[in-house]
Amino acid sequence: MENIKRLIDENKGDIAVAFKNLKTNSSIMINEDVIFPSASTIKLVIIAALMNEINKGTMKLEQTITLSDIHKCGGDGILKELKEGHKFTLYEIAKLMIIISDNTAANILIKLLGMGNINQMAEKLGMANTKLNRKMMDSEAVKYGKENVTTAKDLCHFLELLYNGKVINKEYSEIILGVLLKQQLGGRLNLYLPEGVIIAHKTGDLDKLEHDAGIVYNYPNDYILCVLTKNLLSNKDGKEIIGRVSLEVYKYMNKDKYEQA
Repeated sequence: MENIKRLIDENKGDIAVAFKNLKTNSSIMINEDVIFPSASTIKLVIIAALMNEINKGTMKLEQTITLSDIHKCGGDGILKELKEGHKFTLYEIAKLMIIISDNTAANILIKLLGMGNINQMAEKLGMANTKLNRKMMDSEAVKYGKENVTTAKDLCHFLELLYNGKVINKEYSEIILGVLLKQQLGGRLNLYLPEGVIIAHKTGDLDKLEHDAGIVYNYPNDYILCVLTKNLLSNKDGKEIIGRVSLEVYKYMNKDKYEQA
């Protein structure tokens, strides 16, 4: 694992790593408390806040939202390309927000849930340095210094709670995990891993910033790995460093197999 520190030192930009072995509870943390713009990793807290409302009975997964042009925003997603009037269930909106990181879907849920409610969820989950301060793709808010933020440690903590069935409860943790397992945006944690490795994860990206935070199912040694990057020379560099760190961790967690090879 000493190779990870070397990889970080060799690269331009700021890099944070949070790793946890879910079998032994051992961990490796590098710059884990450094605050980063969250990019789309904040959507993990949004889906948790939604499931909290479902659990309380104030909302239902099957209740519908009608798409309007006022909902639409740029960046990732398909909803911005559709004509207004389409109806979607809250569950479908949540899945779009996670699986293809649809920003319009995220903004629909932010408006529905309220920023205060979402931030209360982050606090309840113990994510001390994670906060939603603006909607997705809100360039005006960014001009005034409003940014959504998180840390590698917070994301690792969230994923550990999720793995252990403690985000709301086991039922809703499993629903969230089921969505994360269908993630279609890759090329980061899974960049250099063998084909077929299963990861429940959420990516995030902004200009010269790349993140990926996930649970790697590596029976019997499942683990969490969160790699956050910013101030890079290019986004390609961010994907590369995440991929290389992920491979080093995977080799470490499967060292018997790699030593035999």
